[in-house]
Amino acid sequence: MKRYMATFIGTATAAEKSGWSKLNAAERKAIESQGMAAWGEWMARHAANILDPGAPLGKTKRASSQGISDTANSLTAYVIVQAESHEAAAQMFNQHPHFTIFPGDSVEIMEILPMPGQS
Repeated sequence: MKRYMATFIGTATAAEKSGWSKLNAAERKAIESQGMAAWGEWMARHAANILDPGAPLGKTKRASSQGISDTANSLTAYVIVQAESHEAAAQMFNQHPHFTIFPGDSVEIMEILPMPGQS
């Protein structure tokens, strides 16, 4: 089976569109509880294909030839899965709680390729 990294994308625009920031603390906590329960169910349903359950992602630094600087992106979390094909890996995230319950934008799934020169 091939390996895939799925990155969870979330932007301020998606959160604003969903009305997330307008929820009071009790409403937000209730939705978070529902979302985490659904996420746990997703994890259990796909347990045989999850190689690394991943985690939320924090602030970003950029290292380049110009040095190190603070930067921002839309990545919010990751998970590593295995599947027979790219399509099968993508199907695992169809209707994922990240964007059906939480105000996330999407999940992007990319194959983890072998390093050149290694078998």
